[in-house]
Formats: sequence, structure tokens, C-alpha cells
Amino acid sequence: MHLVHESGDDRDVLASRVDTANSFLSQARGLMFRRSIPGDYALAFPFGTAKSRDLHMVFVPFDIDAIWVVDGHVTHVKRLPAWTGRGKAEADTIYELPAGAADAVEPGDRVVIED
Repeated sequence: MHLVHESGDDRDVLASRVDTANSFLSQARGLMFRRSIPGDYALAFPFGTAKSRDLHMVFVPFDIDAIWVVDGHVTHVKRLPAWTGRGKAEADTIYELPAGAADAVEPGDRVVIED
């Protein structure tokens, strides 16, 4: 699976390795207790319905980029600093990536998983 960013006519692969946090436990754990993640990695949190969703960086010792998405369209993008970062926005899916991976992503763009 690949995480693809679409903006106008441009298409870029944000991550070539995507894991999905499908269960309550995997969503609660997220990236906690990992020492790092690869530069081509993303963790997807599919929730199914759109509502206000928050993230925290407790026990995550490295910065990340987070992308909140509703129906494939980006609603919010934020860099979350290690340990203390927090973010909240409307989403039916959230993607967590290494810091810097989402620098070109803006609200209104599309971000989708492709096989």
C-alpha cells in the first residue's frame, strides 16, 4: 500500500509502507513506545465516521506530521513535537508520518491509500 497526496494535477507518494491501526488497542497505542519510524512510513487510523478527533504525543520520542482527512480530503495538517504535541480536527481518518513528510500537504488536498 502507498499513501498518495494529490494537489491539483500533482501526485506524490507520501509513504510507500502503510500500516493500519484497525482495533481499539492499536489506535490507542498508535506510535507510542517506538524509538523511530522509517522515512517512507505512515500509520493510518480509519475511524469510519467523521467527527472531531484528537492526538497526543505522550510516549512518542520523535516529532511527526499528522494529517486529518474526511472522505479523502485534508481538513488539517500539523507537526506534533515529541512528548508534548497535541492536535485536534475533524476526521474520519488520520495519518501519522515522519516529521517533514507532509510539508507540501494543505487543507483541501486529497490524501488516499492505494494498493
